[in-house]
Amino acid sequence: MKIFKLGWQLFKNNYETVLQPTFARTFINDGLAALTAAKQIVGFEGDTERIAIRYKSQTDRFYTKRLILPPNTNFEFEKVKFFFEILLKSPIVINEPFIKLKERKTREGIVICPGAGIFKRSWESQKFLDLIKLILQHTKQPVYLTGGYGDIKTGDFLKNNLPPGSVNNLIGCTSLPELIELIGSAALVIANETSAIHIAAATKTNTICILGGGHFGRFAPYPEYMDLKPLCLYEKMDCYHCNWICSFKTREDEPYPCISAISVQKVWSSVLPLLSNIVTT
Repeated sequence: MKIFKLGWQLFKNNYETVLQPTFARTFINDGLAALTAAKQIVGFEGDTERIAIRYKSQTDRFYTKRLILPPNTNFEFEKVKFFFEILLKSPIVINEPFIKLKERKTREGIVICPGAGIFKRSWESQKFLDLIKLILQHTKQPVYLTGGYGDIKTGDFLKNNLPPGSVNNLIGCTSLPELIELIGSAALVIANETSAIHIAAATKTNTICILGGGHFGRFAPYPEYMDLKPLCLYEKMDCYHCNWICSFKTREDEPYPCISAISVQKVWSSVLPLLSNIVTT
């Protein structure tokens, strides 16, 4: 019902032009664009990752113009940049994500985001617990847990199995602007491949990303030419680029094998050098 109400509101606004820059199109996104009844509706030719071929062949007709992505353009930032360069008929000089925050002489705190939106794409809670214990042994920096409401159970598990007061559990307690401010002022962020990683990249915060293979290269790792990009840790498997349609049978309470294959020691080996570079005020 909410979708229909939104569609009706879009229709009443009488738009002249509608831009739909999502490359992995969906039936709902295409439908909302069509409901505007705009004279021009511009989108990507796209793929069939999130929409069945039989539906895409129909929703293709909703668009007055569908842009063809150049070959070997895989990173999502570059796709969107291409979209607007074509529409504006001018190069865009922005070469990496950027969020401007007030300048700080020092950064403090370690932000850990144990969730990933979908449980099976998340590193195991026990591994995060083991990692946090190692961190607490090597730094006096404050440790913050962040995430959405779906991560509350994980946050409670971590807090209840750590010394009282050793971490600040902010899971489910921060707005998006507050999360951006927290990450932008932090010395280090450790997370699964989720929004926190991209916020950290945009705020130039040192970041370690625990990365699986479902969308490998699409959202992470970042291209080499980008500055202070997340350090992505992964165990390459032949089944990478599966779009999270995993070919392995796993229990409901297990992450995908490409996630669980990443050891605590592998992550810790990358965290420790970064901890030693944190200036304690």
